[in-house]
Amino acid sequence: MPAELNGRRVLVTGGASGIGAACAAAFAAAGAAVTVADLDEPGARKVAEPLGGTAVGVDLADPAFDAAALAGGMDVIVNNAGVQHVAPVEDFPEEKFRLIIALMLEAPFRLVRAALPHMYAERWGRIVNISSVHGLRASPFKSAYVAAKHGLEGLSKTIALEGGSRGVTSNTICPAYVRTPLVEKQVADQARVHGIPESEVIEKIMLTEPAVKRLIEPSEVAELAVFLCSPPMSFANGSSFSLDGGWSAR
Repeated sequence: MPAELNGRRVLVTGGASGIGAACAAAFAAAGAAVTVADLDEPGARKVAEPLGGTAVGVDLADPAFDAAALAGGMDVIVNNAGVQHVAPVEDFPEEKFRLIIALMLEAPFRLVRAALPHMYAERWGRIVNISSVHGLRASPFKSAYVAAKHGLEGLSKTIALEGGSRGVTSNTICPAYVRTPLVEKQVADQARVHGIPESEVIEKIMLTEPAVKRLIEPSEVAELAVFLCSPPMSFANGSSFSLDGGWSAR
């Protein structure tokens, strides 16, 4: 694993399960000191403690959360926390839209903003934004999620342009459907809006676009996240790394 991560401080949001938990494990294996942040504090502790890491319970959608206390002094920020809601635009609850934007776009901005002074002083920092194929392609019934991920792509590129000459890189990872609790929770909603049985959702909705007909494992996303922070990837900046089985090649 990359020796440069030995002793680096890494913040992983949404780290209590799924991609976040896999990222926490992968960065810890690479020698980093990991902080796992999640609304589910017991879940964050369950992930962090075996890794020798730190768990923080925090509501990242709350505008009052202390971004400086959480992200200040971090060398790597992995913006992963997210939620999903599936509904047509005319039925999409406004409060759900605001929640998703706050959690998945505003919180990454605030965390990176808080971390940059330390990164600039050290002339080294890595921002890894867990985006989605939905940051590159839209799908019906996911207006807030698609809007947040498209916004995250733009935010990441702006950070890349500002930070590149100061030792800070910013990239996104854009997976298709990953085998996580977030995806599992979508099955009933997808069945409802598409009018199909739940047993058909993975095959008929989630796997229609990728040429590789399977869900992605969280560990695959995590390995790419660590790789983006390694010395061989120091020139990768402002890029969107598709991990979508060919979806965005269409």
